[in-house]
This record gives sequence, structure tokens and C-alpha cells, in this order.
Amino acid sequence: MTMFHLHDRLQADTAPIVEWPLCRVLLMDNRVWPWLILVPARHGLTEIHQLSREDQHRLVDEIALASRTLETLFSPDKINVGALGNLVPQLHIHVIARSRTDPAWPGPVWGSGFAERYSPEERDSLIRKIGEGLGQK
Repeated sequence: MTMFHLHDRLQADTAPIVEWPLCRVLLMDNRVWPWLILVPARHGLTEIHQLSREDQHRLVDEIALASRTLETLFSPDKINVGALGNLVPQLHIHVIARSRTDPAWPGPVWGSGFAERYSPEERDSLIRKIGEGLGQK
């Protein structure tokens, strides 16, 4: 059995929050938006339809939990969910809390030019806050 490996770009651009039954939940290192990335811990996947039927259902449940958590913690106007994979082929799902006042609204966050890394303290604090919201102690 081949071990799961997180794509190098995801490794460089995110920080881990928690591991769920299917996905690793990561914080995107961009303080402009509360932005989670869910990566199914299955080797070699590039598309949602490649997951087993059971894992497809689990993925929807995990996306919903991530979305509800961002909604509760940040009161956004909209939750954006997307699986693009044009730059990073490994299957991963973006869950982003958007606000009408964010700098890219109403356009997409990708390619918007708005990016700013968290300070280590701010990142660690947010990881704790989101982790608690996701049910981690």
C-alpha cells in the first residue's frame, strides 16, 4: 500500500489543524480570508469522483462541518467551496469564508493578488480557535 503524501505546494502554503476520518484539514497561510483546505488522505487522487462512494459521502459531510465552523466563527456573507486542482493536481477542496467587504469581493480569491501570510503567533492562535470550533480540544 502506498503511503499518503501531501503535495509540496500544499505543504508550503498551509498549516495543519486536524486530521479527520477522510481529510487532513489545513489552514491556508493567507490572512486575508479565513481559508481551510481539506485534503482526502488517499494516495494518487486528482478528482472527487475517484473517491469510493463511501468516501464521497464522507467528504461532503466534512466539507459541511468545515463550512459550518467557518460560518459560526467568522459570520461570513458566503462560504465558497471549490476543487480546482489546476496548479496542485492532488485532490484538495478549498473552503473559504467570504465577506462583501473583502478586497476581492465578488470575484474569486484565486489570482486576486491579495495575499498576506500570518505571523506565527496569529497563525497558531487561529489554528487553536478553528481546531476548537471543529471539535478538537
